[in-house]
Amino acid sequence: MTSTSTRTAVHGPAWRRGLAACVCGALAAGGLAAAGVTALEPRAATASSHREAPLISGQPQYDNTDVYAFVSPDKPDTTTIVANWLPFQEPAGGPNFYTFADDARYDLHIDNDGDAQGELLYRFTFDTHRRNGDTFLYNTGPVTSLDDPDLNITQTYDVELLKLHDQKLVSRTKVADDLPVAPSDVGRASMPDYGTLRDQAVRKLKGGGQAFAGQADDPFFLDLRVFDLLYGGNLTEVGRDTLKGYNVNSIALQVPTNALLRSADQPVVGIWSTTQRKDAHGDWTQVSRLGNPLVNEVVNPQKDKDRFNASSPWNDGDFLKNVTAPELPKLIEQIYRIKAPAEPRNDLVDVFLKGVKGLNRPPHVRPAEELRLNTSVRPSDDPKRLGVLDGDDAGFPNGRRLTDDVIDASLQVVEGELVGAENDLGDAVDANDKEFGKAFPYVAEPTSGSRGPLAKGTKGGNDVRNQLGDALAPAGSDGGGTDDTTLIALSAASGAVGFLLVAAGLLWWRGHRRGRDAY
Repeated sequence: MTSTSTRTAVHGPAWRRGLAACVCGALAAGGLAAAGVTALEPRAATASSHREAPLISGQPQYDNTDVYAFVSPDKPDTTTIVANWLPFQEPAGGPNFYTFADDARYDLHIDNDGDAQGELLYRFTFDTHRRNGDTFLYNTGPVTSLDDPDLNITQTYDVELLKLHDQKLVSRTKVADDLPVAPSDVGRASMPDYGTLRDQAVRKLKGGGQAFAGQADDPFFLDLRVFDLLYGGNLTEVGRDTLKGYNVNSIALQVPTNALLRSADQPVVGIWSTTQRKDAHGDWTQVSRLGNPLVNEVVNPQKDKDRFNASSPWNDGDFLKNVTAPELPKLIEQIYRIKAPAEPRNDLVDVFLKGVKGLNRPPHVRPAEELRLNTSVRPSDDPKRLGVLDGDDAGFPNGRRLTDDVIDASLQVVEGELVGAENDLGDAVDANDKEFGKAFPYVAEPTSGSRGPLAKGTKGGNDVRNQLGDALAPAGSDGGGTDDTTLIALSAASGAVGFLLVAAGLLWWRGHRRGRDAY
């Protein structure tokens, strides 16, 4: 799969470049599965990523969007896993901003022997706390720390490490208890130094490693407007990062690599994430699943999408035909007259269900939809956005780094790069709009609710509070400014509604002086 030639960002005439977004799910070649149940598998449900399946599109708190796994560039003896949920967050979408679900299990699975079953499972569970129920505000003043009393809605989380054998529980260890979640970035007035809050949310784990949970910029970059009949058939909408300006909720985990491996002789691990929630009977039900990017979006037909989200990797062979005879190349041929590669597409099976031979394919592998990472490959000093296709073995599909252009790489493979149909197709979106961090958790800070330009004649800062102060105290208060509700106009969380309340408050003042465990 490697290539000795170096590719530029986007190649070929415009009529071919725009096709990349049509293959948003090409890597999903490995992601087709049927529901499977064992003693430790939660009850199967229907319902993953960026609104990929009918049922999960109405449950954003439980919707996996992307999974990333890579050897940590600044700590190469550790492995970092980033998994995201709750897509398309509008930064100013208050006053009820974006929290993890309290009735969910957010799970990160590690298969360290290639049998398509997880031997390790890191489970994140969340609790929401409210300080003041008498205000609609997310925060009642500028927030300068995670324990600031002005942060009205807070979340904490626990992390458990479950060790399994043949899906039977061997041990359960709590490695973190009541860690704080980084809040949504309401805006400049509410969170004047969001970077400090982000730093405070990075916490150590018992036994080594660290974790982060909180809001982040959506790190996936692509032109997603393919669904208008594959760019409308004329490519007039190519080259725009559809996810620019949107946020997600991120869970990031960094652990010593040797803690993930069964032995040093087998350095390849398979990784995927799932979400469980309790059903009406109190049983834990899997509603979302994701390993490789955009698994469920364009490879699975409508009839299989919800079923995939309730399924498990060890049954992924049940829908092999969707991989060996994919729909997408046929659509591209029909609309753009680019000949589809011959079937069956065993090249897609070999790369995406098994891993690249000689790189990230474990011995005796059972084909399954997992993001496979060879942890013995050191981070690249000069990462290539096309990863393995451009000779960079530390990149996708050997794991997935935040900077990997999985759309272009997937498109080129699904259009026959590995079977003699060399191409340089791409979607003209080659990098994220925000720069990623150089240290854990690596994801970029979220887009702030104050992302727009300031109004004419105004300046930055929290001028509303400074100018109005206790004048906004509700009737019956002592006017001393000690009650949280006296700061009703402090926060950008209130958005336009808040400013209307400020105005109304001023006029008034002047005139009258919130089952059963599967395992």
